[in-house]
Amino acid sequence: MKVGMVASHYPHASYREEFVSRVHQVAEEFRRTPGCLSAECWLSEDAVISIVRWESEEAFAASLTAVQAAGLDLAYDERESRPREIIRLVAA
Repeated sequence: MKVGMVASHYPHASYREEFVSRVHQVAEEFRRTPGCLSAECWLSEDAVISIVRWESEEAFAASLTAVQAAGLDLAYDERESRPREIIRLVAA
């Protein structure tokens, strides 16, 4: 069963471009992992949004492990104005 994730990040304006770059780096790493169908970065007026799809729950878990092992900056900290909103999805 396909699974997905939509994560909305709310960086302070002074960190927005840096955050877009961070999300692109994470998306690239996701796309390198087997079973990742797509990983994209989108923008709204106040958010940087990542949308990722995988072919299975196992592929999702493997992708997260790979991204964490890559040492990418995933930290939530003072660069963000409010907590992230992360929605997990399953295909109907």
